[in-house]
Amino acid sequence: MVSRIGGAADGVGGRGEKPRRRAAFLDRDGTLIVEKHYLADPAGVELIPGVGAALRELRRAGYALIVVTNQSGLARGVIRPDDYAAVERRVAELLAAEGVTLDGVYHCPHHPDVSGPCECRKPGLGLYRRAAAEHGLELAGSLFVGDRERDVIPALALGGTGYLVRTGYGATAGEAVPPGVRIARDLAEAVRDYLRSAVG
Repeated sequence: MVSRIGGAADGVGGRGEKPRRRAAFLDRDGTLIVEKHYLADPAGVELIPGVGAALRELRRAGYALIVVTNQSGLARGVIRPDDYAAVERRVAELLAAEGVTLDGVYHCPHHPDVSGPCECRKPGLGLYRRAAAEHGLELAGSLFVGDRERDVIPALALGGTGYLVRTGYGATAGEAVPPGVRIARDLAEAVRDYLRSAVG
């Protein structure tokens, strides 16, 4: 698993490149794992039921698995970098037990009120473009899943398909659903619906 922080890459593509594969760009907290406010303790990491099976299905369908997550607790000082790394390792361990390895994990450690504006904080597109450049991914046609509006707006900007899941903040905060974004109960339902429509 590769972890990347911040930043953006410019254009991707070029002559003689092998065909690019699509990706599933996944939010972490409230989408893959149970939402815990400013999670800093790896003992608190819990996979949402059905996540492992859903990710295995995406992998079988040929999709890269990329996590893109805002972690403003780092900017605010309520999560230390070592804590974040420990939580990330625990997520990887739990997914490995489900037979899943992520292709990349990208996080934004900023918050505009603390560290100023950046290109990597969702709904910014910086981390998606960086992941596409580093992993040879096609952004148009990829899947974007999250429990907050900012997780799925990038799908509209990049030509992908967005699913707002009703786990995490999607369940408790009544997150708005932008036009063109689909709704699913959880990641498992989003993946089933997406793959069914992709081959239908």
